[in-house]
Amino acid sequence: MTLITGGEFDVYWKSRAVSGNGAAGGMECDVERSVRRIIDEVRQRGDAAAREWTLRFDHTALKRFEVADDAIEAAFERLHATDTELAAALKMARDNIHRFALEQRKQFFDFECEIARGVIAGQRVIPAQKAAIYAPAGRFPLISSVLMGVVPALAAGVEEVFVASPPDGSGLPDWRILAAVRIAGDARATGIRAFAIGGAQAIAAFAFGTETIPRADVIVGPGNRYVAAAKRLLFGEAGIDFVAGPTDVLVIAGPDADPDIIAADMVAQAEHDPDARARVLAPDAGLAGRIMQAVEKRLAALTTGETASVVARTSLDGGGLIITYADEHEAARIANIIAPEHLELQCGDEANERLLPQLRNYGSLFIGEKAAEVLGDYSAGTNHTLPTYGCARFTGGLSVRHFLKTVTTLHCTEGAGYEPVVKAAETIARAEGLAGHAESAKMRLSPPPEVVF
Repeated sequence: MTLITGGEFDVYWKSRAVSGNGAAGGMECDVERSVRRIIDEVRQRGDAAAREWTLRFDHTALKRFEVADDAIEAAFERLHATDTELAAALKMARDNIHRFALEQRKQFFDFECEIARGVIAGQRVIPAQKAAIYAPAGRFPLISSVLMGVVPALAAGVEEVFVASPPDGSGLPDWRILAAVRIAGDARATGIRAFAIGGAQAIAAFAFGTETIPRADVIVGPGNRYVAAAKRLLFGEAGIDFVAGPTDVLVIAGPDADPDIIAADMVAQAEHDPDARARVLAPDAGLAGRIMQAVEKRLAALTTGETASVVARTSLDGGGLIITYADEHEAARIANIIAPEHLELQCGDEANERLLPQLRNYGSLFIGEKAAEVLGDYSAGTNHTLPTYGCARFTGGLSVRHFLKTVTTLHCTEGAGYEPVVKAAETIARAEGLAGHAESAKMRLSPPPEVVF
């Protein structure tokens, strides 16, 4: 881990940005070249290309991509038979995510307002018809990503939801992924379909549609660099949530913060990926040192085995950062520059309240030491698919809104306000040199001239 002062931060951050370390533009050129090739082949050859790339990357020869409802039901029953605790936890998470998503949906509503007498403008909120949810299955299958994508899509009113996840040795996605599909919403009743396909070929297949894979209007969910590159390159063929990169957390710690809790949250983030970034803003070097000691103890005791411990240590050695800050204003300024995916406030109730209005850039905010980031990952109801790479400067996390289109309407009648609006449109059109636009507006105020053909 690196320890710097707030005064050194700007130089450190600028050097990081110049080097492309952690920036979206830093994605390797060879990844993009490979993804472009995959996209082109899936566009041209559909299922055949998708099968070839699946065999190459997932070492699985597939006869069909779509997972039968019976296989989903069997996975659901297996979960109930073998791990009732996980089944109950997933159902609780589903219910909380659904409750929160429904509240979000209420914030998007249709309306009309009279802009001027005779000029009525409005808004309609329309759900996408088809959405694809990507659920990664690398070192650890992200079972929770199924819930985080499917549940908001259903709450938004999406008619058809497709879950894509790479096949394992059985030719199907991980069975717990399939069980989560069933828990997220009864596949037989809600239009959910599952597909055994992953990587860039999955994103391309749902962007274009193939002989057996439907085209989606929206594609969301986290994934590796190939998935992220495919989403970025295919934006426009389908809507996307955002281009996600390695996960990150920033903790703003107060003088009385518990170093062991902070260390636990840092290690939890670091075990995701060698490129994950765990950072802390600490008020003094003493607390920073205690956090570092606690991190070492946590790494040594990590129960998920040698692989996770190596990944976490690689992450923390390569990008772990503790910054000492002079005051709360400096802490807030640095946090807004970093724009973390997850931002934790562990400064005490009064200081947290003072910081809140100063903080603008974060994917999700966790207030107080009891609000563990891991609760947002899984069970508290908020979504865990969040903007990384500092993209929280301009967007929030996955939510109901990604499955909704906000469109406008215009209804005009005779009224005192109608003629001035038309004349203003005509004037602006002529100023722009668009005579056809001007005439289109002008003819609304008087009978159109007779056109002789």
